[in-house]
Amino acid sequence: MFSKFLTTALGRSILKPCGSHGRLRQFSTAAAAVVEPYEEETTGITMKGVKISGRPLYLDMQATSPIDPRVLDAMLPYYLSRFGNPHSRTHLYGWESDQAVEAARAQVSALINASPKEIIFTSGATESNNISVKGVLHFYRDKKRHVITTQTEHKCVLDSCRHLQQEGFDVTYLPVESDGLVDLEKFRAAIRPDTGLVSVMMVNNEIGVIQPMEEIGKICKEFNVPFHTDAAQALGKIPIDVEKMNISLMSLSGHKIYGPKGVGALYIRRRPRIRVEPQMNGGGQERGIRSGTVPTPLVVGFGAACELAMKEMEYDDQRIKGLQERLLNGIRSKIDGVVVNGSVERRYAGNLNLSFAYVEGESLLMGLKEVAVSSGSACTSASLEPSYVLRALGVEEDMAHTSIRYGIGRFTTEQEIDRAMDLTVKQVEKLREMSPLYEMVKEGIDIKSIQWAQH
Repeated sequence: MFSKFLTTALGRSILKPCGSHGRLRQFSTAAAAVVEPYEEETTGITMKGVKISGRPLYLDMQATSPIDPRVLDAMLPYYLSRFGNPHSRTHLYGWESDQAVEAARAQVSALINASPKEIIFTSGATESNNISVKGVLHFYRDKKRHVITTQTEHKCVLDSCRHLQQEGFDVTYLPVESDGLVDLEKFRAAIRPDTGLVSVMMVNNEIGVIQPMEEIGKICKEFNVPFHTDAAQALGKIPIDVEKMNISLMSLSGHKIYGPKGVGALYIRRRPRIRVEPQMNGGGQERGIRSGTVPTPLVVGFGAACELAMKEMEYDDQRIKGLQERLLNGIRSKIDGVVVNGSVERRYAGNLNLSFAYVEGESLLMGLKEVAVSSGSACTSASLEPSYVLRALGVEEDMAHTSIRYGIGRFTTEQEIDRAMDLTVKQVEKLREMSPLYEMVKEGIDIKSIQWAQH
């Protein structure tokens, strides 16, 4: 493959001795600055004060996914020889880039059962969410002043809604049930005559629950309210049909489906037509909705990733389900007090969010240095706050602090799952040995009934 050839050629170029001292030749001083982001010693790797024996195994697929080599193969020609601006209309370089962009548009639309004319390329799901939430309400501001969303949405949707509130719009933040799903009757009751948009994430990035999209879409259609969904974590992982789900706008991301970072898309329905106010001014590209030169290599990679996902979604899903069961059953067979956060039945298998009773989450995360995972906890200001998503589910604060999200993907192996399971069990047991609370529980004491004295 061309990517292998290029990698080999670049490797030889970088490693070729230069001068009498045999120093490594760099492409530039900038390249020299980034080649060594960490100290690689004979005994391991040290970075940001953390020393580990080697590169950790990767189980953080909700944060980002590795690029599929087949995607990289599709992208490389548009970096090297077919580098034209797709908006150049007077020569071959522009024509072939434009043709590649339109082919990618068709690949993305096919995965969600849409028309290529309904796909707008953006820099990612965050930009698509901003265009959707702000753009729709700004366009219909004279008649529509109300937005409905959920308390467990991604930060960029919640922050866009808060921005609208500062401009005088009303926002309803729907609570979710203990399984993370929306109560459809509460949702129906929240709709008002001036409701201009409903925004509900398809697959939650933190707990992996899949919302009842078809049912929400039917209610939106009944009340003639545009329905937006952030599908960054759903694209290529579960079947999506914008017609069946009655979706009006949908935000998509490239790097969550083994494509490149820096590219995404926004689906905007044409019939009935949804109008948005552009959030950026410029040359009027992408039907005037998203000005700026379309990055052909990134778009080509995004399209290739969508085409691969369409072909391999069923196989990937079955394989990932097996790995998830292997991990969960393996952990539960060795330690108790393990809770799955979010619905077990309605969830994407590649997202396994677990809480471990009587264990401090940050200590567990630091102990799992050999596994790249995410914690449900986040540092805000000077204090450690539990995940707002888990708190919305009603998870108690101590359990919300102990959550770990395991992200399983296309390239995850059984050996990696077994290693992650062994390391997790070992670390949980170690931390519990130091926990007086766990000792009390083993002795049959009900911790919740204890009245703790304040000093």
